Amino acid sequence: MFQPRIPVNPTPGQQVRPVVTPTAVEQPHHATVAVCGCQHHAPAVVASAPSRPAARLTPGAIVTVAGAGVAVVLVVGVVLVSMLLAVAIAAASLAVCALVVRSILASDTRR
Repeated sequence: MFQPRIPVNPTPGQQVRPVVTPTAVEQPHHATVAVCGCQHHAPAVVASAPSRPAARLTPGAIVTVAGAGVAVVLVVGVVLVSMLLAVAIAAASLAVCALVVRSILASDTRR
């Protein structure tokens, strides 16, 4: 139960093969072009297009984003403090009620 499990790649034929990552295959290069009769070409450079354009923030946008962040922090802080205050008021009123009930019951037993 407490032994580690090694992940494997199960195949449909119920044969278990370990997961293997492929390695790069390097092509042999000739020392000089004059010795061999083949043509060597430089690899083509493919520029990858970005999937989405980079966001450009102007100083006004930065101030707006910072202001919105401060507003969110203040609103969340006010909500959390008000919830804490509500719990504290409920606990205090429950304690006062417990004291009143205790004094009423104690006065009944003294009579």
